Amino acid sequence: MDKRFQQLLLKYAENKTEAGRKKVEARLWERFGVHKAVLVMDMSGFSRLTLKYGIVHYLSMVLRMQLVSQPIIEQYGGQVIKFEADNCFAAFEQPIHAVEAAIALNLAFASINLFTVEELDIRVSIGIDIGDVLMIGGPDYFGKPVNVASKLGEDIASPGEILVSKPAFQQIPAEAGIKGKLLQISASGVEIAAYSVSF
Repeated sequence: MDKRFQQLLLKYAENKTEAGRKKVEARLWERFGVHKAVLVMDMSGFSRLTLKYGIVHYLSMVLRMQLVSQPIIEQYGGQVIKFEADNCFAAFEQPIHAVEAAIALNLAFASINLFTVEELDIRVSIGIDIGDVLMIGGPDYFGKPVNVASKLGEDIASPGEILVSKPAFQQIPAEAGIKGKLLQISASGVEIAAYSVSF
């Protein structure tokens, strides 16, 4: 983690007044805050497969997911922030690029699956949101859009599904031709309006 980021977090925790903490928080956002479209991809059914086939099977699938995902995300102008277990976290300048990458990822895995036995097939679920995040060295990022995209991609979306938060979907240009069905989702006591993208 970035040392300056750590120092400011400690300064925040040590501050005795709310006004002082708000001042430190403002400095954190000024230095590390960016506005991004956030994509979180999760490999579906992974725990079940790992229990059934073991750790080597797990690592083989994770490696193939990473090797396929990174160039596709970069092709659409995105940045892989990190791979974490069977998840991929990425950032884009615009939601349209995140959605286009998500569609390309699903199509790529569907094509690759034609050449593997079923237990080695990779299916992914993807969540996308947009907003302000703290982007720090490592790299890593934090913020509400990361939480929403994670909830959509990891907990709610079905295999092969792309869920895009309503604010992110509304920023996609009409001429892009991206279609989706609006859903009102309730998860862990949180209401999320999101579109299930058709492709």
